[in-house]
Amino acid sequence: MYQVIARKYRPQSFADVVNQEHVKTTLENAIAQNRIAHGYIFSGQRGTGKTTVARILARCLNCVNGPTSKPCGVCASCREIAAGGSVDVIEIDAASNRGINEMRELRENVRYQPARDRYKVFIIDEAHQITNEAFNALLKTIEEPPAWAVFMLCTTEAHKIPATIASRCQQFSFRAVDFDELVARIAWICGQEGIQADAEALAVLAQAGEGSVRDSLSALDQAIACCGDTLQAAEVRALLGAFSLDALGHVSQALLDGAAARMLEVVNELERNGQNLQHFSRELARYFRNLVVARIAGGETRLIAASAAERGRLAEIAGQFSEEDLTRYLQLSLDIFTDLQASLQPRFHLELGLLRMVQAGRLLPIEEALAGLGGGGGGVETQKREPAAAPKAAPKAAPVKNTAPNNAVPAPVAAAQPAATGSWRDRLHAALMQSGMAFTADAIEHSEIVEVNGELRFTTPRDFSLAMREADIHQAVRQVAGKPLKIRITIGDAGAQEPVAPVAREDDVSRRALAHPEVQRFRELFGGEVRTVRNLKEST
Repeated sequence: MYQVIARKYRPQSFADVVNQEHVKTTLENAIAQNRIAHGYIFSGQRGTGKTTVARILARCLNCVNGPTSKPCGVCASCREIAAGGSVDVIEIDAASNRGINEMRELRENVRYQPARDRYKVFIIDEAHQITNEAFNALLKTIEEPPAWAVFMLCTTEAHKIPATIASRCQQFSFRAVDFDELVARIAWICGQEGIQADAEALAVLAQAGEGSVRDSLSALDQAIACCGDTLQAAEVRALLGAFSLDALGHVSQALLDGAAARMLEVVNELERNGQNLQHFSRELARYFRNLVVARIAGGETRLIAASAAERGRLAEIAGQFSEEDLTRYLQLSLDIFTDLQASLQPRFHLELGLLRMVQAGRLLPIEEALAGLGGGGGGVETQKREPAAAPKAAPKAAPVKNTAPNNAVPAPVAAAQPAATGSWRDRLHAALMQSGMAFTADAIEHSEIVEVNGELRFTTPRDFSLAMREADIHQAVRQVAGKPLKIRITIGDAGAQEPVAPVAREDDVSRRALAHPEVQRFRELFGGEVRTVRNLKEST
């Protein structure tokens, strides 16, 4: 009868166990020093060797040559334990034997000496599923067992083991198997089985396991059944539903090009091919995580579970993005994956999430926006968008600062052409009257307006200061010029430079602070209201 690869090549000694050096060394030393504990907890993710190590330890204790760290493997005890048929090594599946009655039965069983072997070993798998009442029934037995009893609790969720039990056992945490070691193990098994597999196919199988040897070997079994004795990466990916770097690279290329339409095509292609959109979103998050790591640590890092060729390609792709952009894309891809878990319309959520990623690529970090404040009045330089339609005769205007109070500032729309005829005062007055803003229009009619380096400067008599509503003026300027412009409003005669400042006190410190060019640029960019001004040098 056929035996699956994961069982056929199950380790039979500590030397065969992959990667768990800290566990193997400690147990081998304990056996050599005859310091055998009565209780062990083996915890870690699935498929990393917890139950296997428990069986090996049982063989070490009950081997005819034992206790020994190198069981012979040929005596009756070793053979029966390996086959799972030993009378004195009792394996219990706590997932189906989790109640108080089962634990009482186990407690009664502990009282009797081994039938043949040196120790009576109880291996309890999925131990975290035992009920609290059952653990309480087992507590006294684990605390003071007879000399011949050894308990081994295997679990993937060690935090669910009661502290009263855990404190009476030695605890070993099993680690996820390193990617390179997992690839080497799969390659060795392929050699034993006469299977030809290229490096890329081995990497795909190792990635499918996510650090679990058993999961990777199950994938290998499936691939052999599908592809025969020659494994190709493309066929293995198709079988396991994995996505190649080329498939995921369509998303990163669309981000580089800012092509929203291409994102919709990616989703449509996934739907047409019957791909699982949730699985795609999960792989996309992993892809951007790898790009972030490659951008920070380089293509030679061992932090990326991929072949050397794939790591090189990831580093090449990551070099086209900034670290901040990749971090933002990773967060958005995780949001997509979260949304798709409970979505009744996964296609819509995936499309929306990918479009958000494109839009995020058009954002500027707040640091760059603030850096533009010191640039002498010019806007922040960013990538260009399509310019708005405007009359032909107008000169090209400088880019303008965005006023959105976000943590990232959208790239400014390319400047449109201003209107061709008429003075600023006449055109703004007409636009305000047309919009029903007669109060502000009256103030504009009594103001002097000049344009200096792309900035409109208004000098308004004090009697009309309340009517100079900046929001109305910005709207009218955008309507007349076809684009936003910076404006500066002063109250009084043309020679007086008293900026409008919505503050309660008009003392000398406040006036000087609000007249500072950098403060004015900050307010123009972000808006807001200054409520108070404090001299830090005078504070205690």
